[in-house]
Amino acid sequence: MSEHSHVYELIIAGAGPAGVTAAIYAARKKMDFIVIAKDVGGQVSYSSEIENYTGFQFISGEELASKFEQHLQKFSFELKLEEVSKVERTNSLFRVKTEAAEYLGKAAIIATGTRPRELNVPGEAEFKNRGITYCSTCDGPLFEGMDVAVIGGGNSALESALQLMKIATSVRVITHGPKIRADQAYLQRVKESGKVEVITDTDVLEVLGDKVVNGIKIQTKGKNPELLRVGGVFVEIGSVPSSQIVDFVQKNQFGEIIVNPKCETSIPGLFAAGDVTNVPEKQIIIAAGEGSKAALSAFKYVSQA
Repeated sequence: MSEHSHVYELIIAGAGPAGVTAAIYAARKKMDFIVIAKDVGGQVSYSSEIENYTGFQFISGEELASKFEQHLQKFSFELKLEEVSKVERTNSLFRVKTEAAEYLGKAAIIATGTRPRELNVPGEAEFKNRGITYCSTCDGPLFEGMDVAVIGGGNSALESALQLMKIATSVRVITHGPKIRADQAYLQRVKESGKVEVITDTDVLEVLGDKVVNGIKIQTKGKNPELLRVGGVFVEIGSVPSSQIVDFVQKNQFGEIIVNPKCETSIPGLFAAGDVTNVPEKQIIIAAGEGSKAALSAFKYVSQA
C-alpha cells in the first residue's frame, strides 16, 4: 500500500447522491479535494424507478447515476474508484485507506451510504450469489422463468416484486409483519397485477439448495415450518449504515454517524452526509442536500484552520 505525500484540503469518501453533491460544491469552491468511492451513483444505480427526485417526473436509477457522473465530469478533480477500508485520525490530519493506497486530508466527508441488511439464517452465506441476491435490478434477469421469493415488507420489497413479475414465473413477497408497510402507489400496482402473492406473519428459517438455491424453509405464525420451492431469493429487509470504516466518531444505536445541522460530527474536521448519518428519511434528494451542506461546512472549516 502506497501513501500519497500530498495533503488534500478535503477527502470525500463515497460517490452516491451525498458524495457527488459534496464534490460538486467542493469543486465550485475551488477546493483541493479527492473523491474515493467504489463506484459513482451508489445505491441509486439499483433503483428501477425514481418518481420523487425534483426535476424528473420519472427517471431510472441507472439514468440518474449517469447524470451524476456527467455533472461531475464538468469539473477537474481527482476521482479514485477504490473502496475505502478505514479512516483514521493522524495528528491534525485524516488518513483514508483503501486496499491500493492511503490519502491524507485536512478535512473529510463520510458519505458511504448503506449496505443491504442480511437475513442471518443458515444457508444465506453459502448461497450468496447462487440464488440469494440483494438487488433485483442487477440480478433479476438471471431468474427468468423461475419461481422466486422477495423477503421484506416495505417499498423496496414491492418495487422488487414489480420488476420480477415481468421476468419470473411466480413471485411471493414474504414479510415478518402482519401487513405490508409500503406506499399506497406500490400496494395498488401489486394488487392490480394479480401476479404477486403476499405472505404475512412469516419468517424465513433457512435457505436450502444443492449447488444453487432450490427452496427456503418458512414458518407462518401459528403454523408448522414448511418448504417453499423457489429458485431465487431477493432479500429486501432494509439496510445498515456503512460506517464501520470510522470507529473514532460518535454513532447512535443503529451505527449511524451522528451529525448536527451543519453535518459536523463529534470530531472537528470530520463531516458526514447522507444515509450513513442519523438524519431521518433515507431519500436521494435528502442525501444530496446533506452533501451540499457537508461540503460548505468543510470549506469553512478548512478556510478557518
